[in-house]
Amino acid sequence: MTYRFFNDDPVDGSTGFPDLLGHKRYADHAVGLLQDVRDQSESGVLALIGPWGSGKSSVLKMVLHQLREAEPASWSVAELNPWLYSDLDSLTAALFSEIRAALPKGDRWSVAREKVRDFGISISPLGKVGGLFGLDVSDVVKSVAERVGGDTSASAAKESAVAALREADRPVLVVMDDLDRLTPDELLLVFKLVRLVGNLPNVYYLISFDERTLLDVLSRSDLVGGSERRASEYLEKIVQVRLDLPAFRERDAIRLVEGCLNTMLENHQLSLTRAEEQRFGLAYVQYLQDRLLTPRAIKRLFGQAAASLGNLAGEVDLVDFLLVTFLRTSEPGVYRLLGRHQDELTGGGMSLFAQRRRQGDDLAQLWRTRLQDAGVGPEHLDGVLGLLASLFPMIARQLGGGANGEPPQARRGVGSRDYFDRYIVFGVPDDDLQEAVLTAALAQVESGASGAEADEMWLRFQDDTHRIARRIQQRLQADGQLPSRQLLIHMAGLFASLTAAKEVLISPEFTVVILAQKLFRTLAAGERAEVLGLMAVSAAGADLAGVLLRNAIQPSDTEPAFAQEGDEWFTTARITVLGRLEQHLTTAGGQPADEIGDLDVSLLWRWSRLDPAGAHRWVSRRLDDGTWDLLALLTKLVRPPRTPWSAIDPDDLEALDGLVDRVEVYALCDRTEIPEDDSSAPAQLLRALGRSRPADTANDR
Repeated sequence: MTYRFFNDDPVDGSTGFPDLLGHKRYADHAVGLLQDVRDQSESGVLALIGPWGSGKSSVLKMVLHQLREAEPASWSVAELNPWLYSDLDSLTAALFSEIRAALPKGDRWSVAREKVRDFGISISPLGKVGGLFGLDVSDVVKSVAERVGGDTSASAAKESAVAALREADRPVLVVMDDLDRLTPDELLLVFKLVRLVGNLPNVYYLISFDERTLLDVLSRSDLVGGSERRASEYLEKIVQVRLDLPAFRERDAIRLVEGCLNTMLENHQLSLTRAEEQRFGLAYVQYLQDRLLTPRAIKRLFGQAAASLGNLAGEVDLVDFLLVTFLRTSEPGVYRLLGRHQDELTGGGMSLFAQRRRQGDDLAQLWRTRLQDAGVGPEHLDGVLGLLASLFPMIARQLGGGANGEPPQARRGVGSRDYFDRYIVFGVPDDDLQEAVLTAALAQVESGASGAEADEMWLRFQDDTHRIARRIQQRLQADGQLPSRQLLIHMAGLFASLTAAKEVLISPEFTVVILAQKLFRTLAAGERAEVLGLMAVSAAGADLAGVLLRNAIQPSDTEPAFAQEGDEWFTTARITVLGRLEQHLTTAGGQPADEIGDLDVSLLWRWSRLDPAGAHRWVSRRLDDGTWDLLALLTKLVRPPRTPWSAIDPDDLEALDGLVDRVEVYALCDRTEIPEDDSSAPAQLLRALGRSRPADTANDR
């Protein structure tokens, strides 16, 4: 069955507007009760009572549908909307106009129709009567003048109407919906009209309201004076029969939620995995069930989700999207908080460092305060905080819990900095890559075919390295297999042209190394040496290939070692990569040391880590023949001291041994006179090297 959640209009139970909540049975009960009231009383007021959005208007429509379609017809129906009239005179004229129009047009009821009209004219201002009764005002004036000249009064007109309605013996049901939305004065006008002026034989009233709201409205009136007890007593005088709408049961809510969810999925050609179904079911029970208490609330949630999903189908995690939509519709203040604290929620920017500085503070309490300031009621505070924790692992950790299930980035969740914006802008931003484009790009890479999608992916890979690398890694984790060979070769060619900024102090080059390591480990042993050789064709590719080769046998910062130095493929690859490194350093080896570039320096370090003896010999030849100056080379190789009084990092000194003799370095320090006012980079480096010299070597000078 297709559920309608964009239409909040009441349903009548017909084929086109089916009863999805079982309200028809109650409508049948209401129709039977109407007949019972008629059998026992000439007039009466019945009230259909239920919360906003619970389906009162649909029950009313079903009642009217049954009465109008009954054969033979036994009731006449008049619908009156009090919202359309701002004063008692207009409302009174409208009431009698509607009663008159509801009576059948045959001769049998012509007298009753005429007397009802006369009664309405007698108690309503002339200008307001003409339009409602379809009369020429001049005729009305003449009629009133005749009555004023005779002995006809409003009381006599009412008596005539009463007699005619009693004689006609045709019950008229006047239906008035949503009385709780009137102002206090408007509400008192309606009750005065129903209970006093409109108390006529065979005229019955079926009114509808939310009792809690209506009592609040009555309590604000001068008549009741702020007393809820007096408001309740006054209401009891107006209403003879209560029709309390059956409670919206838990099973009814679940059935409606499932129906709306399935309709939305079908409309967007989507489906949920078993894990997603379980995650949404858990979130519904824990956080949504106590908030979605009426059919209108449920339909509103899925209506908003369906209206916003659009191009996001397949681009976001559907469960996260529904939960964020709930916040947007039910807690808009909290929804606005998400964008304001994006970095903190997703772990982006400098949020981790900011949180470390706040270690003494209770971050959970900080979020409670934020939620209170955003308008979350005390009774909903824990639920909203728990909902945020289910969406954002950062919040979960602050509450002392851990992230359950897949991490946000693996499921395209709102808690991932790579996907967060999609939930806020209701689409894939222009600076992001659609999932379909990424899928097509990877397929083109695998087949070796060129295509617009692959071109776009590699372009973004250069200027948005961190996000695209994570997206590729996510695909690798989800699918278990990617065109690793082709990806590695292409990434090697781009390794020197990355333009992305650092992300939380991490360079784009390091991000590429992390991804490359994961891709390289998926290769079969028989193709590893070949792939590394193809990567090393370019200088930047040789740099990346050198990192992968070294990290295969030694643990890196992110991965354990997975190969042995004696493995056949490693031996072959090592010879190939070393040959490429020496080849790419040919130009640098023939020019002064202070002219070599950053990539050349990186290649030297790669060589020294794969073959310290070979790299040392190659560098020594250039120092010995005077091509390179030792101090100029050291200035290129060693990171400058952080402060004028700093020493050189011991790890840097140890690594330096693979390229130059440390004895010669200290000898350079001894023979170089450094003026006290010299603040140049070479001077600061020599001072730092001197401070780094072990005590035993300093004593042997």
